[in-house]
Amino acid sequence: MRTRRTSTATAFAVLFSSVVLVGGTAGTAAADSSRILPAASLGDIVADGVHQRVFISDPTSGRILATDYSGKVLRTLGSLPGVNGLELSADSGTLYAGVATSGHIVAIDTATLTESARYDIGRGTRPTHPALAGGKLWFGYGSAGDGNIGSLDLSGEEPVVALDQDPHRTWYSAPVLASSPGAPDTLAAGIEVQSPAELAVYDVASGTATRTAHVHADGGNMRDLALSPDGAQVVVASAAPYHHQVYRTSDLQVEQGYSSDAYPNAVDIAPNGTVAAGISGWYEPDVYIYPKGASKTVPVRTYDFPNTGTSSGSDTLEPAGLAWAPDGSRLFAVTVNSEGARSFRVLTDPSKSVATVTVSAPAKATRAKALTVKGSVKASVALPAGTALTVTRTDVESPKGKSLGTVKTDAKGAFTFKDTPPAGGKVTYRATYAGSAKHTAASGSRAVAVSRAATSLKLNRNNSLHAYNKNVSFTATLGKTYKNRVVEIWADPFGADKPKKLVRKAKVNSKGNLSVTVNMRRDTTVTAVYRGDARYAARTAKATAYAKVGVSVKLSNHYKTAKIGKTSYAFYSKKKNPDFTTSMTYYKGRAQRLTFQLNYMGTWYEAGQEYFPLGSDGKSVVTLPGPHETGYKLRVRASYINGSSGDSVNSTTHSAWKYFIFTK
Repeated sequence: MRTRRTSTATAFAVLFSSVVLVGGTAGTAAADSSRILPAASLGDIVADGVHQRVFISDPTSGRILATDYSGKVLRTLGSLPGVNGLELSADSGTLYAGVATSGHIVAIDTATLTESARYDIGRGTRPTHPALAGGKLWFGYGSAGDGNIGSLDLSGEEPVVALDQDPHRTWYSAPVLASSPGAPDTLAAGIEVQSPAELAVYDVASGTATRTAHVHADGGNMRDLALSPDGAQVVVASAAPYHHQVYRTSDLQVEQGYSSDAYPNAVDIAPNGTVAAGISGWYEPDVYIYPKGASKTVPVRTYDFPNTGTSSGSDTLEPAGLAWAPDGSRLFAVTVNSEGARSFRVLTDPSKSVATVTVSAPAKATRAKALTVKGSVKASVALPAGTALTVTRTDVESPKGKSLGTVKTDAKGAFTFKDTPPAGGKVTYRATYAGSAKHTAASGSRAVAVSRAATSLKLNRNNSLHAYNKNVSFTATLGKTYKNRVVEIWADPFGADKPKKLVRKAKVNSKGNLSVTVNMRRDTTVTAVYRGDARYAARTAKATAYAKVGVSVKLSNHYKTAKIGKTSYAFYSKKKNPDFTTSMTYYKGRAQRLTFQLNYMGTWYEAGQEYFPLGSDGKSVVTLPGPHETGYKLRVRASYINGSSGDSVNSTTHSAWKYFIFTK
């Protein structure tokens, strides 16, 4: 209750959880899945197809992370300071790791994920990048100014370490080595971050390394290299030139390279010959896929990593950060963002060309009349003429889609078909390509606005005014339709605190009528909605009805009540101040307006008015102080004024007049 006085005149981080990324455009696709990787650096990455695991070395932290194919860390092997290059045995039973800082080659059991052996290469040797060839485990070693190649023979009862296997001694530091099971006696080597780059090929069939080719390459700052499955080529990722270089292993003569883009930094070749070429690019695709025998100038697929950091460019591929699953079904990648956070990314179906399907049709059409739908399917690897696509039509009568059979493409990948839409409204035509061994699946769609007849929908009681809290009946009347005879009636009381509410949803009666009762405590917009059917369009009708407030005024402190003529007056002594108690329907921030009038020679004149806030109980008490003139007839009333009383949720309402007079 409010009491006032007046005169007569007056308110993360990415935890380690999987994140699915979707999207892509023709020829470019986003990574299919990603996990934050708890690594401070990347040395090397290899995939174990037998156990479906991936091993990642972290030289800075001195650890190897063993993950499953989704990137979930299964185990972390520590105490490996400076661990870098990794190599899997032919049966995937053992992982070999070069641990530079301690001078060891470490063997890890891939089944149990435990260290099974540690081979001492020699203090200060800094072995790195092991590679299996010629029945031995070869490795680059040496610090700055003293690089060479060594071998570890594990065929006898005791391991045998042999250093200084390259008598030419041209390596400034430990070279990176690469080998391939398809060429068991060939070993390729290259020097990292040196300009110009240096490459060499060795024949290791005799158990010693015989250099068969050597070159100072046209490029520099090499970050990765890979030997083709047949051993005929070595592919090099150097920061310059701006493509992935290819050299013939027999004599290291340059062959046509892979186009890629600026700053190559990673390469891996799948057992089937598919090449994954990676670059360090903020604003270009990061990975380029080239199947064996395909063009080296047009990749079959590219991947552009998203931006998970704070820079304007995307996450970038780590040097040597690519590894194929042996079956070629996945390509694994390690990326880093501008904040230094690394992600393990899984790229599925990487060797498939990304197909795109486009569909075109008229924006508008007439129901029951034929229309023509056209489209095409395209990919970086062209699809043959006669490629089949399935076609469906989705409309109000077939919300789950109705098959329209198949269409086949012409030599340019285009297709066309005709259809007569039986239903109006939004009609969607979708063409779907199932994919192939060389192409990803794809689909495209086009929506057509198909015409429907108009029906009538009426709602009574628009602009009607009602007493507060009265139950009022509203009736919607629906005209002719096809099948749907259901109408919804919604009530939306004025004021943001009262949401729109479905009052009734039902079929209209035989006369097309549906009625509801709405309790009128506020001004209310009542809406009738017909959702339409196959032949008749949706329709809406509205009626705004208005509700008064409950309001009354009570007088107190008078000494008697008596009639003057036919009107009842409250009599006050001129020494007594009247209290006027207003009771009004409460609403937050609402105020009542108190109005006084004085009778002079039979006519009522305004004597003042003022707004007073309501208490939370809906009451407001106003005291009229003296001095008071005697003998004048007075009256008072309380009002809610829409828009002026603090809100607009009800219609203007006045209480009855209350009459009073002062005596001596």
